[in-house]
Amino acid sequence: MLFERHWAELERLEERLRYRFKDRKLLLVAVTHRSFINEHKGQGYHDNERLEFLGDAVLELVISHSIMEWFPGFPEGQLSKLRASIVNESHLAIVARVFVDLGSFLLLGKGEENTGGRQKPSILADAYEALLGALYLDGGLAPVFRIVGEHFVAKLIEAQVEGYDRDFKTQLQELSQARFDETPAYVVTLEQGPSHEKHFEVAAVISGVFYGIGRGKSKKEAEQAAAQATLKILLKGQ
Repeated sequence: MLFERHWAELERLEERLRYRFKDRKLLLVAVTHRSFINEHKGQGYHDNERLEFLGDAVLELVISHSIMEWFPGFPEGQLSKLRASIVNESHLAIVARVFVDLGSFLLLGKGEENTGGRQKPSILADAYEALLGALYLDGGLAPVFRIVGEHFVAKLIEAQVEGYDRDFKTQLQELSQARFDETPAYVVTLEQGPSHEKHFEVAAVISGVFYGIGRGKSKKEAEQAAAQATLKILLKGQ
């Protein structure tokens, strides 16, 4: 009874994936956020964090396999950078929204629901990884390869055509727009030295919050350093 109550909605998710689960409870767990569990303790629900852990590893394997095929001349270092540019919170959230409409299927607590949890990049990215973990447990790697291939082929083509080694400011702008719906600003906090030997200190600011500090011999150099420092802060623990 507990599971069937939600299954009519989840059948639409199966249709989007073009995959029918043999163990339908896996799909329910994949879309269940811990905030929902906190409000329904003892009712037989389980959150998606263990599936997210598994899905993260499965996604890394599938993307690693794919980029080795797409970029046969790349050494290990370039492959690692390319994978990092493809598998990140902002892009996973976009995939979850565009291809799956995953937010509409999530089971959230009232607090998360009221604060826009269905559109939060971190929740969407985690749920997408949990979904891949559920697919892997239910059907092995074959459905995961198919679905990830469909969802990420545009990103792979973009990497082939435009390159992947984007500057830090561009990377931060994409992450900031996905997570905060805002473009970062850069504030000069220190400028010193004679005109021929200037040194700048710049802070990256998002939604009025100061994040990373960068230093350089020009404003552009300091901004890049600030963006890099901010990316490390925002992606810590990802």
